[in-house]
Amino acid sequence: MRIFTVCLPKYVTPVLSRWSVWDAVFLCLVLCLARADDDCPVSCVCARESGTVTCRDGEDSGDLLVDLPQWTSNLIVQGKNMSTLRRAAFTDNSTDLDITTLCLSYNGIQTIEPYAFLGLPSLHLLDLSHNRLESISTRAFFGLSQLRSLYLNYSVLPEAVMQLSIALSSQTLSNLHRLDLAGNRLKHIPLQRLDSFDLHVLVLVNNSFESITKENVSDLYQQRHMRLYLSLNPFRCNCDLEAFYYWLKNASQCPDVGRLECAEPESKRGALVEQLRAEDVDCNLENLEAVSYVFLGLVMALIGVVFLMVLYLNRGGIKKWLNNIREACRDQMEIYHYRYEQDSDPRLANVAV
Repeated sequence: MRIFTVCLPKYVTPVLSRWSVWDAVFLCLVLCLARADDDCPVSCVCARESGTVTCRDGEDSGDLLVDLPQWTSNLIVQGKNMSTLRRAAFTDNSTDLDITTLCLSYNGIQTIEPYAFLGLPSLHLLDLSHNRLESISTRAFFGLSQLRSLYLNYSVLPEAVMQLSIALSSQTLSNLHRLDLAGNRLKHIPLQRLDSFDLHVLVLVNNSFESITKENVSDLYQQRHMRLYLSLNPFRCNCDLEAFYYWLKNASQCPDVGRLECAEPESKRGALVEQLRAEDVDCNLENLEAVSYVFLGLVMALIGVVFLMVLYLNRGGIKKWLNNIREACRDQMEIYHYRYEQDSDPRLANVAV
């Protein structure tokens, strides 16, 4: 009976007196396993009602799986100081986990190896924000066919932008609805084609965008359901902004359009992009001005050529005219010299004597 008193509550013991020893042992094992399934991992906080397991702070063990309860649907891991998200980090004896929300923010992650998220076929939300991603494998997000939201804000370093662009182009993310890339100093949208996704929300707040390319604007016209957030970017309000400017005017896909400001040129700094005049971003006017300067230069060059040609054709007469002027000047100087000698002051002559 010692086995029963260790594994079972006291109120169950009387019932076991009518059972065989083997039945009791079997019941004990079942109840112990069930109880073990409910055990919360060390250094974690569990809330079975919401299916959430939260693990914060600790050393980098290299293994994210810490005997998670079977009912876990939301996993939050923060402050673990893990530098690398290893291959198949979420596989447990080749079984898939039924996790729908995974938060790995503030973990100092620098590298995501290929197939890092295998074993999470039901994942809908992945939060990798506030890390320091330097290397992202092209197969980093392989296996996340059900992923709807991906948060990479304040995480991607400049050297990993191109790798991210390739990793996001994977066909496995075709169901992605929300992509958050705020605060990554991006200068262009790291998506090869916007129509490759079913994006509803694209957050590019607080980056380094000076303009949006014509190719991206064309894709935005086709993705009418997409909402694009672009505030806190240093837009260069010149001719290059023309296509994007007219998209802002004609479409209503930018909810924070009232916060888009010009950073350059100096004369327009702080001005709202949507309040610019059409001529401020009209490429035709800039081209016309450039053509005007070119035409003026051509006219001046033609006048110079004509002038030189006239001089060349009249070089004989011009030479004769110059000689006449020189002779006239010489005669005039001789007259002045003669008068000076004749009309010298007689008082100066007396002093000499």
